[in-house]
Amino acid sequence: MTGLTTFLDEQRAAILRKLDGLSDIQAASTPTASSLSLLTIVKHLAYVERRWFELAVAGRDLPGLWPPDDPSEETRIDPGDDVASIRDLYERTIAESRAITAAVAGPDDACHPDELGLNVRWILLHMIEETARHAGHADIIRETLDGSTGG
Repeated sequence: MTGLTTFLDEQRAAILRKLDGLSDIQAASTPTASSLSLLTIVKHLAYVERRWFELAVAGRDLPGLWPPDDPSEETRIDPGDDVASIRDLYERTIAESRAITAAVAGPDDACHPDELGLNVRWILLHMIEETARHAGHADIIRETLDGSTGG
């Protein structure tokens, strides 16, 4: 499971680096054809992590998380959303996801509800794919904002 969690952590770190050195205005802007900003990408990933790790892996009862009470919540900038708060949200969510993953016996452990037929390995692979996809999107947005590439 270490290989999977290492790859996921690398993608998470790439996402967080895209916020480094940006103002709140820059991070909230949408300089490409997409309606997403760097802030909304990071916020969305925090929600996705919570759904998969807290609901599917840990089996917690979190009403309103899935299906979401307000589907647009995770892709909009609300009052109080800024680089610091969204970074903190994502970092706290990552820490919880890591703790949940560390508590399972192995990657073949079933997820909740069992009838989905998913296991922890599937969740980790899906989160690597989801996070990497958004990291590429974040690369384009960041390069459009200030020319920063890499990382």
